[in-house]
Amino acid sequence: MSHTAHIPSHRKPRQRSASTVALRAGVAGGVLSTIAVAGAAGPASADPVTETIEMPALNVAGLSEAVAQSAQTTQQIVLDQELQAQEDAAAEKASQAAKKAKAEAVRKAEAAKAEAKKRAADKERASRTAERTSLSATATSTASKSSSPSSSSTPSGSVGTVIAFLKAQVGDAYVLGATGPNSWDCSSLVQAAFRQVGIDLPRVSQDQSTAGRQVGTSNLQVGDILYWGSAGSAWHTGVYIGDGKYLDAANPRKGVVIQDLSGYPATGAVRVL
Repeated sequence: MSHTAHIPSHRKPRQRSASTVALRAGVAGGVLSTIAVAGAAGPASADPVTETIEMPALNVAGLSEAVAQSAQTTQQIVLDQELQAQEDAAAEKASQAAKKAKAEAVRKAEAAKAEAKKRAADKERASRTAERTSLSATATSTASKSSSPSSSSTPSGSVGTVIAFLKAQVGDAYVLGATGPNSWDCSSLVQAAFRQVGIDLPRVSQDQSTAGRQVGTSNLQVGDILYWGSAGSAWHTGVYIGDGKYLDAANPRKGVVIQDLSGYPATGAVRVL
Protein backbone atom coordinates (compact mmCIF):
# COMPACT_ATOMS: atom_id res chain seq x y z
CA MET A 1 0.00 0.00 0.00
CA SER A 2 1.23 3.45 -0.79
CA HIS A 3 2.26 5.53 2.06
CA THR A 4 -0.04 8.14 0.85
CA ALA A 5 -3.08 5.99 0.68
CA HIS A 6 -4.24 7.03 4.02
CA ILE A 7 -4.14 10.64 3.14
CA PRO A 8 -7.57 11.75 2.06
CA SER A 9 -7.80 13.70 -1.17
CA HIS A 10 -8.49 17.35 -0.99
CA ARG A 11 -10.05 17.40 -4.57
CA LYS A 12 -13.73 17.68 -4.64
CA PRO A 13 -15.57 15.20 -6.81
CA ARG A 14 -16.71 16.83 -10.14
CA GLN A 15 -20.38 17.13 -10.47
CA ARG A 16 -21.93 16.02 -13.80
CA SER A 17 -25.02 17.66 -15.00
CA ALA A 18 -28.05 15.59 -15.79
CA SER A 19 -28.05 16.72 -19.45
CA THR A 20 -24.48 15.61 -19.96
CA VAL A 21 -25.22 12.22 -18.50
CA ALA A 22 -28.27 11.83 -20.66
CA LEU A 23 -26.36 12.81 -23.83
CA ARG A 24 -23.63 10.32 -23.15
CA ALA A 25 -26.14 7.66 -22.45
CA GLY A 26 -27.89 8.38 -25.72
CA VAL A 27 -24.71 8.23 -27.74
CA ALA A 28 -23.72 4.99 -26.11
CA GLY A 29 -27.11 3.54 -26.76
CA GLY A 30 -26.92 4.48 -30.43
CA VAL A 31 -23.54 2.86 -30.82
CA LEU A 32 -24.69 -0.32 -29.16
CA SER A 33 -27.76 -0.48 -31.35
CA THR A 34 -25.66 -0.14 -34.47
CA ILE A 35 -23.38 -2.92 -33.30
CA ALA A 36 -26.36 -5.09 -32.56
CA VAL A 37 -27.86 -4.57 -36.00
CA ALA A 38 -24.57 -5.26 -37.67
CA GLY A 39 -24.14 -8.40 -35.62
CA ALA A 40 -27.60 -9.63 -36.45
CA ALA A 41 -27.00 -9.21 -40.16
CA GLY A 42 -23.88 -11.34 -39.88
CA PRO A 43 -22.86 -13.32 -42.88
CA ALA A 44 -26.24 -12.78 -44.62
CA SER A 45 -25.03 -9.41 -45.93
CA ALA A 46 -24.11 -9.77 -49.62
CA ASP A 47 -21.51 -7.86 -51.48
CA PRO A 48 -22.81 -4.71 -53.22
CA VAL A 49 -24.07 -5.40 -56.73
CA THR A 50 -22.24 -3.55 -59.48
CA GLU A 51 -24.16 -3.12 -62.83
CA THR A 52 -22.24 -2.13 -65.96
CA ILE A 53 -24.12 -0.04 -68.57
CA GLU A 54 -22.65 -0.40 -71.98
CA MET A 55 -22.61 2.89 -74.00
CA PRO A 56 -23.00 2.67 -77.78
CA ALA A 57 -19.76 3.02 -79.60
CA LEU A 58 -19.42 6.27 -81.60
CA ASN A 59 -18.40 6.03 -85.25
CA VAL A 60 -16.06 9.02 -85.20
CA ALA A 61 -14.88 8.53 -88.79
CA GLY A 62 -18.44 8.38 -90.16
CA LEU A 63 -19.50 11.45 -88.17
CA SER A 64 -16.53 13.42 -89.45
CA GLU A 65 -17.32 12.42 -93.01
CA ALA A 66 -20.99 13.46 -92.60
CA VAL A 67 -19.98 16.83 -91.17
CA ALA A 68 -17.55 17.38 -94.03
CA GLN A 69 -20.17 16.39 -96.60
CA SER A 70 -22.72 18.77 -95.04
CA ALA A 71 -20.20 21.62 -95.09
CA GLN A 72 -19.35 20.89 -98.73
CA THR A 73 -23.05 20.82 -99.67
CA THR A 74 -23.68 24.14 -97.90
CA GLN A 75 -20.68 25.70 -99.63
CA GLN A 76 -21.89 24.44 -103.03
CA ILE A 77 -25.35 25.94 -102.42
CA VAL A 78 -23.80 29.29 -101.56
CA LEU A 79 -21.62 29.17 -104.67
CA ASP A 80 -24.61 28.26 -106.84
CA GLN A 81 -26.62 31.16 -105.41
CA GLU A 82 -23.77 33.59 -106.01
CA LEU A 83 -23.36 32.32 -109.58
CA GLN A 84 -27.10 32.63 -110.23
CA ALA A 85 -27.09 36.19 -108.83
CA GLN A 86 -24.18 37.08 -111.13
CA GLU A 87 -25.95 35.56 -114.14
CA ASP A 88 -29.17 37.44 -113.30
CA ALA A 89 -27.27 40.72 -112.94
CA ALA A 90 -25.48 40.16 -116.25
CA ALA A 91 -28.76 39.33 -117.99
CA GLU A 92 -30.44 42.45 -116.57
CA LYS A 93 -27.50 44.60 -117.65
CA ALA A 94 -27.60 43.12 -121.16
CA SER A 95 -31.37 43.68 -121.34
CA GLN A 96 -31.01 47.31 -120.30
CA ALA A 97 -28.23 47.83 -122.84
CA ALA A 98 -30.36 46.26 -125.58
CA LYS A 99 -33.33 48.46 -124.71
CA LYS A 100 -31.14 51.54 -124.71
CA ALA A 101 -29.60 50.60 -128.06
CA LYS A 102 -33.04 49.97 -129.55
CA ALA A 103 -34.37 53.29 -128.27
CA GLU A 104 -31.35 55.07 -129.72
CA ALA A 105 -31.80 53.32 -133.06
CA VAL A 106 -35.48 54.26 -133.15
CA ARG A 107 -34.61 57.85 -132.25
CA LYS A 108 -32.03 58.06 -135.03
CA ALA A 109 -34.43 56.50 -137.52
CA GLU A 110 -37.16 58.97 -136.57
CA ALA A 111 -34.71 61.85 -136.82
CA ALA A 112 -33.54 60.68 -140.25
CA LYS A 113 -37.13 60.26 -141.40
CA ALA A 114 -38.06 63.73 -140.15
CA GLU A 115 -35.00 65.23 -141.84
CA ALA A 116 -35.82 63.52 -145.14
CA LYS A 117 -39.41 64.71 -144.92
CA LYS A 118 -38.24 68.25 -144.18
CA ARG A 119 -35.85 68.22 -147.16
CA ALA A 120 -38.64 66.97 -149.43
CA ALA A 121 -41.01 69.66 -148.12
CA ASP A 122 -38.36 72.35 -148.60
CA LYS A 123 -37.71 71.18 -152.14
CA GLU A 124 -41.41 71.13 -152.98
CA ARG A 125 -41.90 74.54 -151.38
CA ALA A 126 -39.02 75.98 -153.38
CA SER A 127 -40.49 74.53 -156.58
CA ARG A 128 -43.90 76.02 -155.86
CA THR A 129 -42.39 79.36 -154.97
CA ALA A 130 -40.61 79.44 -158.30
CA GLU A 131 -43.79 78.46 -160.11
CA ARG A 132 -45.81 81.11 -158.31
CA THR A 133 -43.21 83.73 -159.14
CA SER A 134 -43.57 82.78 -162.77
CA LEU A 135 -47.38 82.94 -162.54
CA SER A 136 -47.24 86.33 -160.89
CA ALA A 137 -45.07 87.60 -163.71
CA THR A 138 -47.52 86.16 -166.24
CA ALA A 139 -50.47 87.76 -164.43
CA THR A 140 -48.71 91.13 -164.41
CA SER A 141 -48.00 90.83 -168.11
CA THR A 142 -51.62 89.86 -168.82
CA ALA A 143 -52.96 92.77 -166.80
CA SER A 144 -50.63 95.13 -168.64
CA LYS A 145 -51.85 93.85 -172.00
CA SER A 146 -55.48 94.16 -170.91
CA SER A 147 -55.00 97.81 -169.99
CA SER A 148 -53.28 98.62 -173.30
CA PRO A 149 -55.50 100.50 -175.80
CA SER A 150 -54.30 98.31 -178.65
CA SER A 151 -55.39 95.13 -176.90
CA SER A 152 -58.92 93.91 -176.52
CA SER A 153 -59.89 92.89 -172.98
CA THR A 154 -60.74 89.19 -173.20
CA PRO A 155 -61.66 86.95 -170.25
CA SER A 156 -59.58 84.07 -171.63
CA GLY A 157 -56.32 85.63 -170.47
CA SER A 158 -57.56 86.24 -166.96
CA VAL A 159 -59.18 82.84 -166.74
CA GLY A 160 -55.92 81.20 -167.81
CA THR A 161 -54.07 83.02 -165.00
CA VAL A 162 -56.66 81.98 -162.39
CA ILE A 163 -56.58 78.33 -163.46
CA ALA A 164 -52.79 78.23 -163.61
CA PHE A 165 -52.55 79.61 -160.07
CA LEU A 166 -55.07 77.08 -158.77
CA LYS A 167 -53.28 74.12 -160.39
CA ALA A 168 -50.00 75.26 -158.83
CA GLN A 169 -51.54 74.74 -155.37
CA VAL A 170 -52.61 71.13 -155.93
CA GLY A 171 -51.20 69.03 -153.09
CA ASP A 172 -51.24 71.83 -150.53
CA ALA A 173 -52.84 71.13 -147.17
CA TYR A 174 -56.37 72.04 -146.13
CA VAL A 175 -56.38 73.97 -142.86
CA LEU A 176 -59.52 75.78 -141.76
CA GLY A 177 -58.81 79.51 -141.60
CA ALA A 178 -55.45 79.25 -143.45
CA THR A 179 -54.72 81.72 -146.26
CA GLY A 180 -51.59 80.25 -147.88
CA PRO A 181 -49.03 80.00 -149.18
CA ASN A 182 -48.85 76.25 -148.42
CA SER A 183 -52.19 75.63 -146.74
CA TRP A 184 -55.69 76.91 -147.49
CA ASP A 185 -59.37 76.52 -146.80
CA CYS A 186 -61.85 76.50 -149.70
CA SER A 187 -62.74 80.19 -149.77
CA SER A 188 -59.21 81.53 -149.15
CA LEU A 189 -57.94 79.54 -152.18
CA VAL A 190 -60.68 80.94 -154.44
CA GLN A 191 -60.02 84.47 -153.15
CA ALA A 192 -56.24 84.18 -153.76
CA ALA A 193 -56.75 82.82 -157.29
CA PHE A 194 -58.94 85.70 -158.44
CA ARG A 195 -56.69 88.23 -156.74
CA GLN A 196 -54.06 87.25 -159.34
CA VAL A 197 -56.17 89.08 -161.96
CA GLY A 198 -57.15 92.00 -159.78
CA ILE A 199 -60.54 90.74 -158.59
CA ASP A 200 -61.05 91.13 -154.85
CA LEU A 201 -63.57 88.51 -153.69
CA PRO A 202 -65.12 88.24 -150.20
CA ARG A 203 -63.26 85.99 -147.75
CA VAL A 204 -65.98 83.46 -146.84
CA SER A 205 -68.03 80.99 -148.89
CA GLN A 206 -71.41 82.53 -148.00
CA ASP A 207 -70.41 85.88 -149.52
CA GLN A 208 -68.57 84.39 -152.50
CA SER A 209 -71.76 82.56 -153.52
CA THR A 210 -73.35 85.95 -154.29
CA ALA A 211 -70.27 87.82 -155.50
CA GLY A 212 -71.06 87.60 -159.23
CA ARG A 213 -73.79 86.84 -161.70
CA GLN A 214 -75.71 83.65 -160.93
CA VAL A 215 -75.42 81.03 -163.70
CA GLY A 216 -76.89 77.58 -163.93
CA THR A 217 -74.71 74.55 -163.38
CA SER A 218 -75.78 73.23 -166.80
CA ASN A 219 -74.12 76.15 -168.61
CA LEU A 220 -70.75 76.38 -166.85
CA GLN A 221 -67.67 78.09 -168.21
CA VAL A 222 -64.04 77.68 -167.14
CA GLY A 223 -63.40 80.05 -164.25
CA ASP A 224 -66.94 80.02 -162.84
CA ILE A 225 -67.09 79.88 -159.03
CA LEU A 226 -69.04 76.84 -157.84
CA TYR A 227 -70.78 76.72 -154.49
CA TRP A 228 -72.50 74.09 -152.38
CA GLY A 229 -75.54 75.10 -150.35
CA SER A 230 -77.90 77.95 -151.13
CA ALA A 231 -76.76 81.34 -152.40
CA GLY A 232 -75.84 83.53 -149.45
CA SER A 233 -75.44 80.59 -147.06
CA ALA A 234 -73.09 78.27 -148.97
CA TRP A 235 -70.68 76.15 -146.96
CA HIS A 236 -68.14 75.35 -149.68
CA THR A 237 -66.71 76.88 -152.89
CA GLY A 238 -64.45 75.80 -155.73
CA VAL A 239 -63.61 76.77 -159.33
CA TYR A 240 -64.71 75.02 -162.52
CA ILE A 241 -61.68 74.16 -164.70
CA GLY A 242 -63.45 72.49 -167.65
CA ASP A 243 -64.11 68.93 -168.83
CA GLY A 244 -66.59 68.36 -166.00
CA LYS A 245 -63.93 68.93 -163.31
CA TYR A 246 -63.37 71.47 -160.59
CA LEU A 247 -60.50 72.40 -158.28
CA ASP A 248 -60.93 73.11 -154.59
CA ALA A 249 -59.41 72.88 -151.13
CA ALA A 250 -61.56 69.90 -150.27
CA ASN A 251 -60.94 68.85 -146.67
CA PRO A 252 -58.11 67.97 -144.24
CA ARG A 253 -57.85 64.45 -145.68
CA LYS A 254 -57.63 65.41 -149.37
CA GLY A 255 -56.12 68.91 -149.28
CA VAL A 256 -56.13 70.86 -152.57
CA VAL A 257 -57.28 68.51 -155.36
CA ILE A 258 -58.95 68.30 -158.78
CA GLN A 259 -62.22 66.36 -158.67
CA ASP A 260 -64.98 65.20 -160.98
CA LEU A 261 -68.07 67.36 -160.66
CA SER A 262 -70.35 64.36 -161.23
CA GLY A 263 -69.13 62.83 -157.97
CA TYR A 264 -70.13 65.86 -155.93
CA PRO A 265 -72.49 68.13 -157.95
CA ALA A 266 -72.50 71.81 -157.02
CA THR A 267 -75.68 73.61 -156.01
CA GLY A 268 -75.01 76.72 -158.08
CA ALA A 269 -72.36 78.92 -159.69
CA VAL A 270 -71.48 82.61 -160.10
CA ARG A 271 -69.44 84.22 -162.87
CA VAL A 272 -67.08 87.11 -162.10
CA LEU A 273 -64.94 87.11 -165.27
